[in-house]
Amino acid sequence: MTSSETSRYVRLRVELVLEIAEAEALTGAALERIAADEFMPDEERAHARSAVREDEAEAIAYLVDPFDLVSEVPGVDLAQASWSSEQIEYDPDAKEWDLDEEDGDYDEDESDESDESPDGVRP
Repeated sequence: MTSSETSRYVRLRVELVLEIAEAEALTGAALERIAADEFMPDEERAHARSAVREDEAEAIAYLVDPFDLVSEVPGVDLAQASWSSEQIEYDPDAKEWDLDEEDGDYDEDESDESDESPDGVRP
């Protein structure tokens, strides 16, 4: 396949799990971002302030912007982005959170003879 036959678009999927270490600092930063947004209508601003005070996940959504992740990458333009945040139950030892396994394709019959990942790197 030549480069003219391949798509110019790439979907980048990123999943992050964040631990809220300082809720007050997070909420304060989100409130500052909302206050500084000169294009946000007053009605939306009031709703945003209320949302970030009630839910840390909402605060994160106001602070994390996919554009910021790729704005400095040479040769790319962000064509479309969407993101969401939610509070979750998280157990780093649970198989469902094993980022080395693709799409939950964990084979329970595989032996666990080594603590190394398939690329030879220890977790």
